[in-house]
Amino acid sequence: MVKRLDNIKLKIGESESKLLEFVRKKTGSFKSFNIVKKSLDARDQSNICWVYSVAVSDEPEKRQQELEKLKNPPNVAVIGSGPSGLFCALRLIERGIAPIIIERGECVDDRKKTTQAFFEKRKLDVNSNVQFGEGGAGTFSDGKLNTQTHDGLNREVLNLFKKFGAPEEVTYLNKPHIGSDRLFTVLKNIRRYIEENGGRYIFNTAFTGFTKKDGTLKTLHLKNVKTGEESEISVDCAVLAVGHSARDTFRLLADSEIQMQPREFALGVRIEHLASEISFAQYGKSFIGLPAADYKLVSRAHERTVFTFCMCPGGVVIPAASEEGGVVTNGMSLYSRNGANSNSALMVQMKQEDFGSDNLFAGMEFQRAIEKRAFDMCGKNYSAPVQLYGDFACGRVSQGFKSVKPTYSAGTSFVPLADVLPNITVEALKAAIPDMDKRLKGFASPDAILTGVETRFSSPVRILRKENGESVSLSGLYPCGEGSGYSGGITSSAADGLKTAELIFEKYKNH
Repeated sequence: MVKRLDNIKLKIGESESKLLEFVRKKTGSFKSFNIVKKSLDARDQSNICWVYSVAVSDEPEKRQQELEKLKNPPNVAVIGSGPSGLFCALRLIERGIAPIIIERGECVDDRKKTTQAFFEKRKLDVNSNVQFGEGGAGTFSDGKLNTQTHDGLNREVLNLFKKFGAPEEVTYLNKPHIGSDRLFTVLKNIRRYIEENGGRYIFNTAFTGFTKKDGTLKTLHLKNVKTGEESEISVDCAVLAVGHSARDTFRLLADSEIQMQPREFALGVRIEHLASEISFAQYGKSFIGLPAADYKLVSRAHERTVFTFCMCPGGVVIPAASEEGGVVTNGMSLYSRNGANSNSALMVQMKQEDFGSDNLFAGMEFQRAIEKRAFDMCGKNYSAPVQLYGDFACGRVSQGFKSVKPTYSAGTSFVPLADVLPNITVEALKAAIPDMDKRLKGFASPDAILTGVETRFSSPVRILRKENGESVSLSGLYPCGEGSGYSGGITSSAADGLKTAELIFEKYKNH
């Protein structure tokens, strides 16, 4: 029998071995012990502590049962190697299906070099960058695994990350993260496992079209982005896990009569503070020995909801463009989260009335126009527009940085963000930041840096699919993950990949 014990508190710095002592006193002997949840309670700054829930059992921990495998597996391609594509591939392997993974970008080691060249020398590769390549956009955004969804598969996602090298704490921390540095190793471990079990990766290869017969997918058209060589592969089905920034693929699908619909999204800026100031606001004077503090804020001071997203304690703001002639930002932190600054996306909810409904891609073009405006106003060299919050609030052009120094590596330009962002976004941010300061003292620091633009919050379109996971327009095509409009973030995207693999298994298990 499993027994759960909640609200076990340890002081900062106390060893977790004390959990075992506590459990023995409460339960006597046991054969298995697991930490179920760990969170930091900083509500009382004079008594900050870790709070645990644990599960104990008088039976040994059960081994996971092996899943039923297909005897006659179909030929499956997975287009995209982000969280949804990779976790779909992992579950397909467990079901006896060895997929081909098609990725327009590079393997993670090569991708690191390519993105570093962009960060330092502003040399953009439109096929391998922060958005595209092994691991998807999440590779360069800290590997945060917290999610707003309550999908039953979320636990499986966390356990799989642990299996492939993520720290065990991701399975029980209240706000788990891997860190981009450790995520590189996890991705290589996943690739090794897939290849050892018959799967295959094809990097530097773009999906350029397909052929069908009687409404059913038959072949995929591919192109090597380095050599230009074109090829075709025959498939029984393909998982479309292309990510939220695959704008050329969205147009390709529309031209091929794959039914989609526009989606509303959010856009905004990155806001950057000193990490020590955020920790002081959250913990008080005694924050030594505590993790860099995070936050999650929502404001309804304006008619448009404003919220923080992808908060990176001790992290940096990074260049995240995937198209020439546009500036895009994102946030990243390493496992240690020990950088001088902390940053977060500060997002304003956009509505269809803001970008129009005259065509399917009105929202996508709206995003692109903002990215181009930022690019053009900052010297056309991928520098990002920045403004100190104090100047933004008063409508002044910033003249220099103060206590907070920018971490965006491709250079910055002092530009009024009101000249870059839509008016409704500017008005909402001006109302929200002082409102958020009421809940996090110092958030409205005049020295805080606002860096534009954050436009890739989510996909601007949804690729419609049926209950069985297939496209409403093409049998055998399975839209999946964030790019298809069915998830947001690493964990929910990975869970959608697991679901999609199970739907493919269900289709073929009686064949």
